[in-house]
Amino acid sequence: MRLSFLQPLLDRPGPWATVYFDPGQPDESGAKRRELSVRQICRTLEQEGADKATTEAVRGHLAGLSPADDPAGRVLFATGGEVVLSHRLSRRPQEELAGWAPLPRLAPLLELCGQDPVCLVAYVDRTGADFQLREAGGPQDAGNVEGEQWPVHRAASSDWSERHFQLKVENTWEHNAAEIAEALAAAHEESGADLVVLVGGPRERRAVYEKLPETVRAVAVETEHGGRAAGSDSPALEEAIEKARQDSLYRRVEQALDRFRAGRVGTDRPTDAVEGVPAVADAARQHRIDTLLVRSDGPDLHRELWAGADPDQVAVRRTDAEALGVGEPLSVRADDALLRSAAATSADVLVVPFEGTADDIPAGGLGALLRWTYEPSPA
Repeated sequence: MRLSFLQPLLDRPGPWATVYFDPGQPDESGAKRRELSVRQICRTLEQEGADKATTEAVRGHLAGLSPADDPAGRVLFATGGEVVLSHRLSRRPQEELAGWAPLPRLAPLLELCGQDPVCLVAYVDRTGADFQLREAGGPQDAGNVEGEQWPVHRAASSDWSERHFQLKVENTWEHNAAEIAEALAAAHEESGADLVVLVGGPRERRAVYEKLPETVRAVAVETEHGGRAAGSDSPALEEAIEKARQDSLYRRVEQALDRFRAGRVGTDRPTDAVEGVPAVADAARQHRIDTLLVRSDGPDLHRELWAGADPDQVAVRRTDAEALGVGEPLSVRADDALLRSAAATSADVLVVPFEGTADDIPAGGLGALLRWTYEPSPA
């Protein structure tokens, strides 16, 4: 899961109001429950010390949300009398959460926004392709490409002139496949998608697949369902895309855990994996985290860290934070501080599944794969 959408939060000092809100059902009784819920949320913020301007900004924003637009709800982050970020959830919160704290409450995002891979779907035919991005916020148009429009259809005759025409058709197909592959590679790089799904006729999608760069081909899959033509979407296509996303996520988690298991070799030689709050906080200070590993039931997620205004100002002890130049260190939750650091450095975040032995999971529920080799400090 990439947390780049949290960028607006990183340059604001806080404290922060965080609200995970379920708008309920789109009926009269749902509207009444929403009104009561908004009142309770604002009362909670006031009781925890939120200023009036920020509480009113939250109240106004929540009042404007509707189940039709946000069926699973939204998370709001507010400070200084304004809602700085409002983000759509992909899963309903089991219970609404409202709080006022030095840092935004980020850990629930891992469950409620999910870590489903960002998927770039290419709807391909002989003349071009339409691109669509699938992520937690819903499908988005990601552009299109149009190749040569003529000739694209073969003739049935075996006459020499017709065979010459068929050769032109073949050349047009090859030319268009190359253009689609080039545009798709550019869209993949721009979107940062984890997965590419090719939709269309078998010949067309295979021609595009074979012309993709190796880096894109490694994350590309084909499906026989659906096509580019209007009305060709189907439940089978949606199931195929969802299966491809889940397969991609499973592979990513397994690869990360394999690397983590290989890297957790103790403290006697360099490693590219660390675990436990002190080691992960040390990696965060040095911008070394490539992938933050989180097990949502880990006992150390709520452990105390000391933080400053900058995301890399995190320490286990208050005196260590002061040594970093933090004038007034803030007592914060470890998971929120480390997730903020991951967002600031464009690190990936993976939720570790509950299944497995102690060898499969980070100590305390927090670990990291590093961007370069880590040389352990002497004890």
